[in-house]
This record gives sequence, structure tokens and C-alpha cells, in this order.
Amino acid sequence: MSQQRAQRVSQELKKEISDILRHEIKDPRVTGLISVTDVDVSKDLSHAKIFVSVYGSEEEQQAALAALKKATGFIRSLVGSRIRLRHVPELTFQLDHSIAYGAHINQVLRQIRQDDDNE
Repeated sequence: MSQQRAQRVSQELKKEISDILRHEIKDPRVTGLISVTDVDVSKDLSHAKIFVSVYGSEEEQQAALAALKKATGFIRSLVGSRIRLRHVPELTFQLDHSIAYGAHINQVLRQIRQDDDNE
């Protein structure tokens, strides 16, 4: 498999799974601000790690992740009907804290600037 094919499949999975999470999943733990930030597909296209960012408390994030893990089979079947692949990859969902980390860094930088201005 070429690296380009894995990247194309990754982008297509990201688009389709984002759409599925917005329109098809009815679990109340998944509704709200959840976004697919990245998809990492193995070279043989047999596995895909889906990185999701969930806006909310740690408990809400864990509940959303548990709901996604429970709905993995349903999501995978929908992906299989939307994307033409010989084999739909096994999906694994993981929380992506990079957006929250970036917001925290911005907050720290604002605080430093404010402290500098007050001196």
C-alpha cells in the first residue's frame, strides 16, 4: 500500500466519521461539541485510530469516549456503506487533548502578558 493511499483513506474516514457523529449517533453522551481531529490509518489499512476532541469536563469526555467505543460497530458499518473499500478498518477511538492544551497555553500566555503590563 502506498503512503498516499493511506492518507487519502485517512482523510475520507475523517470526513465520513465526522458526518456520522453529527447526524447518525443518537447517544446523548456524544451530542454537543465533539470533533474528529485526526485519523491515523495503518499502512495495510486494517486499523484506524480516530482522535476525537470533546469539549467538556473530564467526566463528559470519558462518557463520550465510552459511548463511541460502544457504537464502534455501528459507526464501522456506516463507514463501510459510504466508502468503497475492500475491508473497512477496525476503528479505535482516542481522546485528543491538543485543543484543550492549546487553550491552556493561550491562557497562560495571556496571564503572563497581563502580569507584565501590571508591573
